[in-house]
Amino acid sequence: MTPQALSFNAPGDAEELARAELYGLLARLWWAPPDEALMAQFRVAVTQAPQPGGFLEHPWERLVAAGRASTVDSASAAFEALFGGVGKPEVLLYGSHHLAGFLNEQPLADLRADLARLGLARDPQRGETEDHLSFVFEVMRYLIAGDDVAVCNLTQQQAFFRRHVQTWVERCGEAVASHPLAQDSAGFYAALAALTTAFMQVETQAFDLID
Repeated sequence: MTPQALSFNAPGDAEELARAELYGLLARLWWAPPDEALMAQFRVAVTQAPQPGGFLEHPWERLVAAGRASTVDSASAAFEALFGGVGKPEVLLYGSHHLAGFLNEQPLADLRADLARLGLARDPQRGETEDHLSFVFEVMRYLIAGDDVAVCNLTQQQAFFRRHVQTWVERCGEAVASHPLAQDSAGFYAALAALTTAFMQVETQAFDLID
């Protein structure tokens, strides 16, 4: 978790590594509340990007500040209040819900078909379905940084992003950011949602340039 990973100013391979690292960080934070090791990283993270004024600089600064103002316990409580609990969570982090209005609908089936084509499958130990926000971010991280060049390339990144990320993730981020419970724990999850939305906008614009 470094400012380089969020600046998108590094050339070539460094820029791709930065993208992959950010997808990985977002996947981790949307999967579970930060543990003490991750909170310690927030406490020492540099808040300014190497080139000030970048589109992600302010959302990153906001997330770092929220992380420093939070504790493991307060972030865990906020995560549970928003995304856990008995019954239906306050905010659902699943693509099928945001695209079709219900869980386990056609968007999930379409995603599974594309994952099978890519040779990817869900780890049954994780419990969540493949359309969880964390899962699609982890797939994007793999498509950027994986070793299989037949799968991990810009063409596959763009296709997966267009079909399974761009279609709903900003909407999900807005649902989190606007929820009153996201303002708890120093607004950590509101800040995380803002960084996620900003990053999706950066990625959308970048893929637009190669159409």
